[in-house]
Amino acid sequence: MKAKAEAQPAKLDGFKWLLVVLLIVAAVAGNMFFSDLPMLYRVVGVVVLSAAAFFLFVTTEKGQKFLVMAKEARTEIRKVIWPTRQETTQTTLIVLAAVAIVALLLWLIDLLVSSAIKFLIY
Repeated sequence: MKAKAEAQPAKLDGFKWLLVVLLIVAAVAGNMFFSDLPMLYRVVGVVVLSAAAFFLFVTTEKGQKFLVMAKEARTEIRKVIWPTRQETTQTTLIVLAAVAIVALLLWLIDLLVSSAIKFLIY
């Protein structure tokens, strides 16, 4: 009995996914077809159709899982301790100094190797 209850949403999910795709295609095609209308009307149409597609998407099983994942990700981002402006500036300066030092070393190595090759060839 439980298998029948789980099989039914899968069939409906396929139909819902088809509707989502059709709504997105209608938004794109409508935007192109009505290109002579003012931009505001086309933007409103695309936004309305995209919102309808999104709300239909979240009624699917994968859409529900996506919402749960998005909420969990938001919770995890709130737990992150972001660096202060001073820490960011100091880290940036350290990285820039390290890049400059490595660039200088690579330039010196290139200069030495090219001089050695020129000495051996000529």
